[in-house]
Amino acid sequence: MAAAAADVQAFPFQMPTEKTLMTSDEALDQFRHIARERAFGRHVGSDRLIQAGLDALLAGVESPSLAMLAGLLRREEPEAPELFDQVLEELGLLFHPPEDPRAAQWAMAYWIAGQIADGTLDPAPGTYLIWADIAYDLGYPEELAPLVSCAHNLDGWEESWGVSVEELNGEAVAAAKQFLRQRSAAEAGD
Repeated sequence: MAAAAADVQAFPFQMPTEKTLMTSDEALDQFRHIARERAFGRHVGSDRLIQAGLDALLAGVESPSLAMLAGLLRREEPEAPELFDQVLEELGLLFHPPEDPRAAQWAMAYWIAGQIADGTLDPAPGTYLIWADIAYDLGYPEELAPLVSCAHNLDGWEESWGVSVEELNGEAVAAAKQFLRQRSAAEAGD
């Protein structure tokens, strides 16, 4: 017993180190990521929504409902999804899909392409989402072919290709911007 006590005193218990606080940009990126997951129908637990709210609050993100989300107690967890959406709305990050399922897929493609184009979504996962979750459901339309091609290239990239990942990322951003320009041109023609 004395030896065990000596071992404990020789190696005192250490508390886990504090989590590094996020910047407001990192907190907003986390909100965008969760918003994309939820928009694609993936379940995100209330505990994660509340933690994202707390991270954002500590990072200095300003939203009228953020403190309510971050301060939810365990018995109030069922309120988290609605409050999370309210915070997304206040931050201008909430995706509003059309009622028509096909139109919703196209709207999602434009939403994701916009995030690739403005740099808030890395091109590799963004083009992958368009390829796997949108283009497939739409029957691989020609308008999405450049983004799907970029997804294939980024997904299967090998160093031996003689092209860098940065170049492929640049091609994906250019493809996303072109896709968005085509939409703008089509809307202007209407």
